[in-house]
Amino acid sequence: MHVAQSGIFALGTGSHSLLEFDLHASVDPVVPVRAIANLREPRMTTGGVNLVVGFRPSIWRRVSPQEMPQAVEDFEQDVRGIEGFTMPATQHDLWVWAAGHAYDKVFDVAKEAKQALAGLATLALNVDGWTYRVDRDLTGFIDGTKNPSLLQAPEVVLVPDGSPGAGGSVVLVQKWLHHTAAWEALPVEAQEKVFGRTKEKSIELPETVSGPTAHVPRTTIEEGGVERHIFRRNTPFGNAAEQGTMFIGFSCDQHRLARMLKRMAGAEDGIRDALTRYTTPVSGAYYFVPSVEALRQFAAPDDE
Repeated sequence: MHVAQSGIFALGTGSHSLLEFDLHASVDPVVPVRAIANLREPRMTTGGVNLVVGFRPSIWRRVSPQEMPQAVEDFEQDVRGIEGFTMPATQHDLWVWAAGHAYDKVFDVAKEAKQALAGLATLALNVDGWTYRVDRDLTGFIDGTKNPSLLQAPEVVLVPDGSPGAGGSVVLVQKWLHHTAAWEALPVEAQEKVFGRTKEKSIELPETVSGPTAHVPRTTIEEGGVERHIFRRNTPFGNAAEQGTMFIGFSCDQHRLARMLKRMAGAEDGIRDALTRYTTPVSGAYYFVPSVEALRQFAAPDDE
């Protein structure tokens, strides 16, 4: 039985810090993996902060091939859709996500992670997020309505026991910038048709009402008559000048995440997600989030 990094499922945290790092060219990837494994938070919740760490798939495959699913690849090519819409590939090497109730503690943990990687990696992206109106994103709509319950989520999120990488997960991380003025100029009824849900209670609209371009049908993945879910842990971010959403989507396999992006862009069937006319992706990367046991093999004995 493999144990997942607990922060994946730690709902209700109000402050977030997301960091993506590029390794220095001369660094042996095993060294930063050890540095990350020696942080306590990947293996337990301490001080009200959870820490989830992920690695570029090709790097984790290099350092721990027996703990890596075969079908997971780096985000190396832009997703090109219709009408010139593109989701950029900005793959980095390490991903660190600290989340907790108090930002000062989240800040300290994120700083500790950065210090652990000093001389090994360069911080390429750092976004701080927070809870907005309990469970809404900055569009005003409830986020994560279709998430599985916490009882069902491990089946959706984790590579099953008996498979390479068991207890680990594939995460898609994207930074989206909102076109706030254009969005807020829409009447609520028009916003609901873009989303495919009601704004107040998040009730799904029939496709006959919202149309095939609505966000809900574009991001619903069905195969063989069965819906393939993902587990969203998105967080709003921004200030008065710039606002957006950090998309954080976990899955037991990469395929459903990649197909979701193609459907949103219109690359699969020529139908583009209407929401992409009001928000723009500016980053995109996949990371493999290994199990506790897989990380522990790199930790110093005194840290176990």
